[in-house]
Amino acid sequence: MTDVRHPIPELMRENDVIDLLVHQHSIIRDMFDEVAEAPDDGREAAFRRLVRMLAVHETAEEEIVHPYARRKLDGGSAVVADRLAEERAAKRLLAMMDRDGPRHPDFLANLDELRIAVLTHARAEERYEFPRLRARTSMMERRAMALGLRAAEAMAPTRPRPGVESATRNLLLGPPAAIMDRARDLIMTAVGRKKG
Repeated sequence: MTDVRHPIPELMRENDVIDLLVHQHSIIRDMFDEVAEAPDDGREAAFRRLVRMLAVHETAEEEIVHPYARRKLDGGSAVVADRLAEERAAKRLLAMMDRDGPRHPDFLANLDELRIAVLTHARAEERYEFPRLRARTSMMERRAMALGLRAAEAMAPTRPRPGVESATRNLLLGPPAAIMDRARDLIMTAVGRKKG
């Protein structure tokens, strides 16, 4: 399937970590619209999907992409430090929204603030980190990172963890948090609740 905004075949997107991440950014943009436009009775489920996507996506970037960029890029530490600061701020807001839920009176205002923060962060990655990373890596390296990214996403927590933005902290704290999050997700689904 070809996405009009990204005319790279799906297979290519899956094989190149940068194309995969850019594609995920477009999905995240659409998910924000889905949450904002959802009727009250459907907003909870749409928001849960957004929370999960953001938590998994950022964890995988922190574990796979940012450490590689730090090593490969001239000035990579500064580029990554800026991205991690953006992620930390967005995670704090997302964690508060996750705790309060979509019925909170400030939910839509907070959603707009989160959307701006997340999309600004995505644009910064696409402008400052990804092109330089593409120029400094081979297709084989990007394919290996895509595989690593998918593995990291499969084991990532499904809830935001503000303050856990480094690869080391994610690797130490992520698996136990992921198990707890995924168990909580299953329990909430089993009992027909979307917020615990």
